[in-house]
Amino acid sequence: MNRKKETIREVVQHTLAEHEISDEFALSEHVVVYPGDCLNLLRTIPTESLQLIVTSPPYNIGKEYEKRLHLDRYLQQQAQIITECVRVLSPRGSICWQVGNYVDRGAIIPLDTVLYPIFSGLGLRMRNRIIWHFEHGLHCSRRFSGRYETIIWFTKSNDYVFNLDAVRVPQKYPGKKYFKGPKAGQYSCNPLGKNPGDLWVIPNVKSNHVEKTEHPCQFPVELIERLVLSLTNEGDWVMDPFLGTGTSIIAAFRHKRRGAGAETVHRYVKLARQRIHQEMNGTLRTRPMDKPVYDPNKASNALTITPWKENTAQTMLFQKNPKYRRKANR
Repeated sequence: MNRKKETIREVVQHTLAEHEISDEFALSEHVVVYPGDCLNLLRTIPTESLQLIVTSPPYNIGKEYEKRLHLDRYLQQQAQIITECVRVLSPRGSICWQVGNYVDRGAIIPLDTVLYPIFSGLGLRMRNRIIWHFEHGLHCSRRFSGRYETIIWFTKSNDYVFNLDAVRVPQKYPGKKYFKGPKAGQYSCNPLGKNPGDLWVIPNVKSNHVEKTEHPCQFPVELIERLVLSLTNEGDWVMDPFLGTGTSIIAAFRHKRRGAGAETVHRYVKLARQRIHQEMNGTLRTRPMDKPVYDPNKASNALTITPWKENTAQTMLFQKNPKYRRKANR
């Protein structure tokens, strides 16, 4: 039986490796990169045929690849796309919508809070609001710098695919045992690892990241890998309505799933195809899923050593800056 399962996996992997990238959707395809509007792609996909829809839509903040809209108009546009996504989603499938904040005259509006009623109104059930934490980004001067985004995970029914064992992470105390009761002396943790929880610490793709391309808001592959492994099975379809540089398809292909996506910017379509081909050839460089987050102190990075005398850095700020000095004298 095990040999039969392994043979099926080998056949699927071999088939995917040989398959070309199509620009039109068909259930017989394995990788689809549609060069155009996602609604046009979605309308060609049969009802209830996709297992996972995962994406990071434009945040309506004026990036080069988006047209800034009034928030109400933006939500109407999103609702139209989400409605089509729900139509093509399998009864056991999931939708993961990764978003940040919409900024309106200096005030932030968390997009997951205003998108939730759209999903709920279509009958979807939220399973998690996952916080994706990262340590690098733009520095703010009039509010605390943003260092997280959210993934809102919805399912179409109560009978959905969830493979927890595929994404378990190392236990914090693997040697911990029950100290009383009928299980006293036995190990108390799951030997396969622990549930990763709903706070995911994964580096975002910035200038020195191994996956960095010219795209300004790029998914790290490992973020999507965790969703693909936990919410789909081998051979399932994974679709990204806003494909960008192809990360969602790369994560799907890597784990023997089928992948589809749409992208309107020509150079990103070209870049996505290049990266997917590299993944097929085994030459794409990505950050491994199980790699610990870099700790500059443990690595003895010289940049962690302060150039100022101990306990004087903050004092120097107040002494040199007249604005702070006036406040201190009040």
